[in-house]
Amino acid sequence: MALPHPQVPANSPDHSNRLPRLVSRSKPRTPPASSNPPPETPPLPPPPSLDNWRFLTPSRRILSKHDHELFLASPTFTLITSFIFTLSDSVRDTPVSAVNTANLSPTTAAVLSILDEAEQILGQCPAEDTGGSRFGNAAFRTFLDATERAQEGWHQKLGLSDPAAIEEVSTYLQHSFGNRARIDYGSGHELNFFMWLLCLYQLGRFSPPTPSSPSTGSATPALTTIFQQIVLVLFPRYLRLLRSLQTTYYLEPAGSHGVWGLDDYQFLPFLFGASQLLHHPYIRPKSIHNPLVLEEGAKDYLYLDQVAFVNSVKNVEGLRWHSPMLDDISAARNWGKVEGGMRKMFVAEVLGKLPVMQHFLFGSLIPAMEEMSREEEYGVGREEDEAEGGEGVVMRDGMRHVHAETGWGDCCGIKVPAAVGAQGEMKRMGMAGGLRRVPFD
Repeated sequence: MALPHPQVPANSPDHSNRLPRLVSRSKPRTPPASSNPPPETPPLPPPPSLDNWRFLTPSRRILSKHDHELFLASPTFTLITSFIFTLSDSVRDTPVSAVNTANLSPTTAAVLSILDEAEQILGQCPAEDTGGSRFGNAAFRTFLDATERAQEGWHQKLGLSDPAAIEEVSTYLQHSFGNRARIDYGSGHELNFFMWLLCLYQLGRFSPPTPSSPSTGSATPALTTIFQQIVLVLFPRYLRLLRSLQTTYYLEPAGSHGVWGLDDYQFLPFLFGASQLLHHPYIRPKSIHNPLVLEEGAKDYLYLDQVAFVNSVKNVEGLRWHSPMLDDISAARNWGKVEGGMRKMFVAEVLGKLPVMQHFLFGSLIPAMEEMSREEEYGVGREEDEAEGGEGVVMRDGMRHVHAETGWGDCCGIKVPAAVGAQGEMKRMGMAGGLRRVPFD
């Protein structure tokens, strides 16, 4: 016997359009598009014609917020992001061991030789005895003096003979070692290393100087091989040199991020490293908590190598204590999320930060917009000419201001000792018995 159909009152509201639509489980739902997708890779332009080229000594041109806004909308901003992201794209799913080091390009081999010579200079410039200080060691300036004297010979190895070209290009390499006055190092100095390589690309030294595909922005296969050598051969060598500088001279972290940032010193190992791991069959973002994975994978993957180094210089055990941002990122579902986040972070936290970019240098190969300010207009000299350990003149939103030697303001970061300094002094005093746990961990 059929049951009577219930009567619906005439004045009852219609809720039929509020019920969710039934979706078949056999057809997966397309995830909604992200409202903030990671930046794509712009096409990398070929090197410019150097006929009648006029080289310039690089100088600071971002001296106000307005200058920074001009830069962010400039062709140079696009050139930098294109170069960095094309390098990152070139090493997708590619371990370090995949690079044929027996068939390096002449420029790659010459750069390796230069970095080796810089390491030799480091060995000739030991740190001074500062009585247990964990702040930057003044002997770092002796190292910088020696590398500055070597710049001309180094760049002749790269095929440069024009003194003006050598002066412009070598400025970026010299600044990639750290800041002379503050004895510190950060992501801006790391960026200088890649701007040096970008200058060499602009000069056609990384052959073949073939234009990229205009539709995808990806490099040609031959150029991809060169770019893999840059990321997986040259960059690890540079990192080893900088770690030696950091641990020898206790270079202070540039800026006030410290423990709350991604890393005290480096950024790009995480971008390039996430690209390397993009579709790895078993290493996941959370695998950075596994010491065995770090030990086995560090030699092949920049991300794991940098995490292992960070762990080695901290005297507290656990990423969540000494590197909470890395710990948070490890919860990502896959490396695609990490790589996309690193792209956003590079644009927002490196190129998009005035305290970082006020130190950026523009020349002829990495040009500024004509409307941007000039150092002489503000009465400031070159940054490398600032008094050693004394006052420094910097710009903030177009206002000239001075930091006393007792510290730096919020615009440029708080002067803090490096973790490598604490670890180094513990070793020197024979107290480096291992990591200590935070109470209640």
